[in-house]
Amino acid sequence: MARATGFAGSSLIAVGGLGAGALPVGIPFFAGLEHVGIGLVAVYGGLALLLLAWWWLGRLSPGGDIRAVWTTLALWAAPLLIAPPMFSRDVYSYLAQGLMVGEGLDVYRAGPSALGGFFAEQVPAIWQHTPSPYGPVFLLLSAVVVAPIGGHLLTGVIAMRLVAVAGLALLAYVLPTLAREAGVRPDKALWLAVLNPLVLIHFVGGAHNDALMVGLLAAGLAAAIRHRPVVGTVLIVTATLIKAPAVLGLLAVAVIWASRLDGRFPRLRASAAVGATAAAATAVLTQIAGTGYGWTTALDTPISPQNLSLTSVLGRWTADLLREDGVGEVFVLDLWRWLGVLATLIVAGLVWTCLDRLGPLYGLGIVLVAVVAFGPALRPWYLIWGLVPLAAAARHTWVRSVLAAACAILALVVLPDGFAVDIREFLLATLGALAGAAAFLGVRLAAAPAVSRLATARATR
Repeated sequence: MARATGFAGSSLIAVGGLGAGALPVGIPFFAGLEHVGIGLVAVYGGLALLLLAWWWLGRLSPGGDIRAVWTTLALWAAPLLIAPPMFSRDVYSYLAQGLMVGEGLDVYRAGPSALGGFFAEQVPAIWQHTPSPYGPVFLLLSAVVVAPIGGHLLTGVIAMRLVAVAGLALLAYVLPTLAREAGVRPDKALWLAVLNPLVLIHFVGGAHNDALMVGLLAAGLAAAIRHRPVVGTVLIVTATLIKAPAVLGLLAVAVIWASRLDGRFPRLRASAAVGATAAAATAVLTQIAGTGYGWTTALDTPISPQNLSLTSVLGRWTADLLREDGVGEVFVLDLWRWLGVLATLIVAGLVWTCLDRLGPLYGLGIVLVAVVAFGPALRPWYLIWGLVPLAAAARHTWVRSVLAAACAILALVVLPDGFAVDIREFLLATLGALAGAAAFLGVRLAAAPAVSRLATARATR
């Protein structure tokens, strides 16, 4: 019953997306479907059902049946596969940048406005003139995906979504290896990091390239655990050349490698080997992609003074307080960003001192969460970077409960069109969530007698 409820929620999200999703502009079919109010109620009703079904499934404790997890994943992800883009318009940026690479434009110097045309029109105004922050591997992949689709935008969206689903499938495949190594039940890790509604709506519905980055990161860590540190290093470099935060996984590989070395200075020797392998892999992959190293100078692209990250909010608040004293806002914002970097380094230092007790996976998860929490740009799906290693390594129930609660809250904070919320939309979303919760309560009450009969039958055997 929990799986069926989650499927109903996912289906309702997909249907609601036809009215309130991140719909393409300039296509009459979608313009005729756009009914934001009804769509919002449907999407948030579906989100409530999916979140509560996920909680219900977690309480059922499947007992290590990984095949059941795969079945649930397919069931819950299927409706989102055929939905319009949801909760973000980033997929349109991916397609525009792929076209730019194909036409020989330098995406590290110009934004989609340099491309012009129908595909560029889909990109939000804030990103029209900003260069790409993505690595050469992802840009090459985007160009390969876009090349055969011609002018078919929807085909491109589906293709990019399939790339994200491939990353999610890779994550689901390798996560049990990481969990077993850390003494965590694989099905519990998969419940927290793969069946998680935050993961589904943003990796499948939003088609974010973070899915492929996280999948390759997890695969690299699993390879290192399986005594293949060189393969693990190459996989994590590939993930880094999609999105830069994956580079922290190299430190975990070095620690894992060092634990299997004899002799003096094992961590120094392992770090040197990982560094040399990573440098060589970066050079080769960048040469193959042919886009150069400009992405290293474009890493601040997602940073905006209007971000809702902790450091940005504190920076704006402090700037307002000091405005009458003549202190510039840019100076205050930069100061808070550097304080965020300092806080991240302090967390990393504390993790390093406790590494023998925490282990490399747990330590990596904590540092990645710190990068998100104290970084200058915060998106709900960024939490998944640290969620994956923590889901595999955290054995304390309270840690897993906090992570689950944070994911549930973050799944609700972004509208399906990817834009900021106003009071009307907030009220409609709240109405939808309450309706979904009421429907779930009805399902639970209807299912209670059947569950009670099943428990009684088992007790009398």
